[in-house]
Amino acid sequence: MSFRRALALAACGLAGGSALFSAVGVGKQPAPRGAGGDAETRSAGAAPGPGLLLLPPAAGSCPAAPGWVERPAGAGGYWDSNWDRREPLALINLKKKNEETGEEELASRLDHCKAKATRHIFLIRHSQYNLDGRIDKDRTLTQLGREQAELTGRRLASLGLKFDTIIHSSMTRATETTDIISKHLPGVKKISTDLLREGAPIEPVPPISHWKPEAVQYYEDGARIEAAFRNYIHRAEAKQEEDSYEIFVCHANVIRYIVCRALQFPPEGWLRMSLNNGSITHLVIRPSGRVALRTLGDTGFMPPDKITRT
Repeated sequence: MSFRRALALAACGLAGGSALFSAVGVGKQPAPRGAGGDAETRSAGAAPGPGLLLLPPAAGSCPAAPGWVERPAGAGGYWDSNWDRREPLALINLKKKNEETGEEELASRLDHCKAKATRHIFLIRHSQYNLDGRIDKDRTLTQLGREQAELTGRRLASLGLKFDTIIHSSMTRATETTDIISKHLPGVKKISTDLLREGAPIEPVPPISHWKPEAVQYYEDGARIEAAFRNYIHRAEAKQEEDSYEIFVCHANVIRYIVCRALQFPPEGWLRMSLNNGSITHLVIRPSGRVALRTLGDTGFMPPDKITRT
């Protein structure tokens, strides 16, 4: 008698990344010849054999995703065009459509809400810092870190772009990196914010053994870092006429999370990326809301002996 092998793979839904399976029989198998003719007992964790169908677990067995992670069910190749809540159709009240002018007024109102400019977001990871500092103010840049910041500043200046602002984390290492970079970009306004401070954005998938923050840290930091994403990463406002170039100096966890969210990748995968100190990540946000990643963690402008990842 022949037996069929079936394999059904299903992801755990919103918590993202890992899938758990249970096995059920789909047909009888001949018992192995042996004492008493009984089937051999399969050890726990062993792969199911022919005649077993792998099924996804019940929905309740998957961990719940944070409330801000919104993904339509079964959306493998889905792109949410209103991811930043600035899609023109979402900004107007269709119920107020004038019955006399009809579509003409609607088109005019839509045009009034449409973005016209492209935003260029440069995410800079702070330079190498003193890991022995007990509190934040003691975690100052090392001498190598200061050299890295100089190189990053020169690289940004060499691009010949008209940078609008430098928004930076209020942590010492990010502030000192910003101060050095800004010397190469005279006249560019600096703004400090607590939203971009380092933290644990969301529990990573797969998990790692050497870094396990408490659940409360994910709860507190995650909401703050998500707030930073919503506040700073979005298409241009309709009133913006020219393309903008903005620098954000912050931290590896924050940058990796922002990249995942901006590209609508599972945010739980943020720890699968790695960023060097002083690296440049370049995101482009078009008026349509489309997002492109130009560079991720670029340090090609640094000599090899100046590159670190601490």
